[in-house]
Amino acid sequence: MDLLERYLQAVQFWLPKRQKQDIVAELSEDLRSQIEEKQAELGRSLTDQEVEAILKRCGRPLEVASRYLPQRYLIGPTLFPLYRFVLAVVLLGCVVPRCLIWLAFLIADPAHRGYLHMENLWTTVLYFAAFTTLAFAIAERSGVRLDALGNWSPRQLPPARDPNRIPRINSLLEIAFGAAFSVWFAVAFWPRPVIDLYGIHFVMSSVWRTLFWGFVIVGVGNLALSCANLFRARWTRQSAVFRLLSDAAGSALFCWLFRAHPLVSISANGLSPEKSAALTAALNWWMPTAFPYVVLVSLIIFATGVYRIIRIGRTAAGTTLGVMAGA
Repeated sequence: MDLLERYLQAVQFWLPKRQKQDIVAELSEDLRSQIEEKQAELGRSLTDQEVEAILKRCGRPLEVASRYLPQRYLIGPTLFPLYRFVLAVVLLGCVVPRCLIWLAFLIADPAHRGYLHMENLWTTVLYFAAFTTLAFAIAERSGVRLDALGNWSPRQLPPARDPNRIPRINSLLEIAFGAAFSVWFAVAFWPRPVIDLYGIHFVMSSVWRTLFWGFVIVGVGNLALSCANLFRARWTRQSAVFRLLSDAAGSALFCWLFRAHPLVSISANGLSPEKSAALTAALNWWMPTAFPYVVLVSLIIFATGVYRIIRIGRTAAGTTLGVMAGA
C-alpha cells in the first residue's frame, strides 16, 4: 500500500523523535484496520482512490501529528509542529554558516579567529527566534487553519523513503571513483625514499610505508563493499558493521598521518634550500595544528556509522510490528 506508507512517512516527519516509532505503529494499525474493514465490507481489495478517501478522512499529516502532541499555551498543537520545523531551519541558518566561516578562519588564519563575537551571534539567534515565535503566536490567535492552504491529496505526498536502500548509481560512482583513486594513489605515492609528484620531490620517513599499505587495504575494502552494495542495494547489519570498521580504520590512519610527521623535506626545481626548509617546516607545523579537527571529523564519521547500525535495527523492529499489525 504505497499511499499508506507515504502518508505514515509524512506524519512521522512532524513527530518528536522519542515518540515516532510508537505513534506511527499505533496509527499504522488503526489505518490498516479501517482498510481491512472496508475490504471485508466490499469483498475485494481497495483501489487507490478508496484508500485515498480513508486517508483524507483521517486528516492532513501535520494535523494528525499535532493530535499526539501535548497542548501548547502560546502556540496550539495544530501549528506547533510547523513552528518547531521553521524555528529549527531559521536557527540553523543563523548559526551554521557563521560557525563554518569561523572554523575556516581558525584553520587558515588563527590570528583573525576572534572576528566572530559569540555575543553578537546569540543576539542574532534570539532576534530570529523571537520574531518567528511572535509570527506563529499571531497566527494562532488569529485563528489560522490549515484548511486555508487548499485541498490536499495523499497522492501529492512524496514517495515512501527506505532509509536503508542504497541507490545503485551511488554504488557505481563509488566503484568508479574508488578504483581510479586507488590506482592513482598507488602509482603516485608508492613508498620509496623520494616521491616525485608533478615536479615536486617529497622525501618521506619510514613510517610512510606503513601508512601507505594501511590506506591501500582500507581502499580495497571499501571498493569490495561498494561492489557488494551494487548487487545487494540495501544496508544490512553486516555491511553496516563492515563500513563502520572500515571508516574507523581510515580515520585512525588519518589521525596517525597528522601526528607521525611522515614528511622529511620538500624540494623542487627553482626552489631555494631556504624556501624548501621553510615550506617543510610550515607543513609539519600545520598538520599537528589541524589534528584536533581531524579527530572531530573522525568522531562525526564514526557516529554516523553507529547511527546507521541503530537505524537498521529500528527499521527491522518496525517491519516486524507492521507485519504483526497486518496479520
